[in-house]
Amino acid sequence: MDKRAQILLKTLVEHYISDGQPVGSRTLSKCSGLDLSPATVRNVMSDLEEMGFIASPHTSAGRIPTHRGYRFFVDTLLTIKPLQSQEIQRLESELSSPDPQELISSAAGLLSSLTQFAGVVMIPRRKSIAFKHLEFLPLSDTRLLVIIVTSDGNVQNRIIVTDKAYSAAELTQASNFFNANYSGSTFEDVQKKLHEELKQMQSDMNRLMAAALDASSKALDEDRDNVVISGERNLLQVDELSTNVTSLRKLFEIFERRTSLMQLLDNSQRAEGIQIFIGGESGYLPLDECSMVTAPYEANGQIVGTLGVIGPTRMAYERVIPIVDITAKLLSSGLSMK
Repeated sequence: MDKRAQILLKTLVEHYISDGQPVGSRTLSKCSGLDLSPATVRNVMSDLEEMGFIASPHTSAGRIPTHRGYRFFVDTLLTIKPLQSQEIQRLESELSSPDPQELISSAAGLLSSLTQFAGVVMIPRRKSIAFKHLEFLPLSDTRLLVIIVTSDGNVQNRIIVTDKAYSAAELTQASNFFNANYSGSTFEDVQKKLHEELKQMQSDMNRLMAAALDASSKALDEDRDNVVISGERNLLQVDELSTNVTSLRKLFEIFERRTSLMQLLDNSQRAEGIQIFIGGESGYLPLDECSMVTAPYEANGQIVGTLGVIGPTRMAYERVIPIVDITAKLLSSGLSMK
C-alpha cells in the first residue's frame, strides 16, 4: 500500500470511529490533507476495497473499515493519544488501596468508566495457597462434610459422597494423616505427594483422600470469581452491538460463564505488552463484532494476571490502548507494594 492510500485509509478509519457513519470520497478529499479530487479518491477507495481493507454497505455509497482494515490501522497507522493529566491522577488515586482485591475491582471499574466499555481483570490464581487444617464430619453413612482451613485463614465446607461408610475412627485417622503430612503444603505439593504416600494405606482410604483433595480444590476455586467484569451493560449502548440481539446474547453468556474469557485472558498473559484482538482474531465467535485490548500485570516482578477492555471493533484504539497500558502498570505497582 502506497503512502497516499495509507493516509486515506487512516482518515477513513478515524472518521468512522468518530461518528459511526460510512465515509464518502468527498469527506476524504476534504479531510485527508491530500490535494486529490473526489474522483481520484474514489479510485484509491476502489483499490482498498479490492484488497479487503474497506467495504461498502448496501445502504450507502460511503465505505467502512473491515477487520483487516482495522488491523492494518492499529499495526501501522495508529497515533496514540497520551492520557490527560487528570485522567492519570484519577487512576493513581483510585489504584492506591492496601487491599489487593479492592485494587483489582477498582482497576476493572476504572477501565470501564474511562472507556465506556466493559473492563475485565483476571484474578491471580491460588497457586501458593497451602493447607492448614482439614477435618471430616459424618452427615450420614455415605455423606461427609469436609472442613478445609487454608494458610490465609479461608474456611470452606464441602460435602462429599463416598461409596462406603467410614467409622469415626477411620475419619479421625484420615484427618490426622492429612494434617500431619500436608499442613503447610500447597495444593500442588499435596497432589505430588498423595499418589506415592497413599500406596502405603488401604485402598478405601485412598479414595477418601482423593475425594477430599478434589473437594478442597473445587471449594477454593468456587469461592471467588476468576475474572472481575465491570460495565458490561455499557455495550448495550453501542449501536452496532445492540442491534444484533443474537450476538449480544452470546456475548453476555461469555460474561456469565467466564470460562472462554478466562482462556483468552490466560493466553494473553503469556505475551508481552499490549495485545489487541480484532473480531474473529480472538477465536471466540461471540466476540466477532468486538475488539479486546489486553495487557498483563505483575506482582513483585512476576506476571500474575491480565486486564483489558472489551468493546466494539469501532473503538477509539488511540485512547483505549494507553488506558489499558497505564492501568496495568499502576496495578502492578500497587500489588508489588503489598
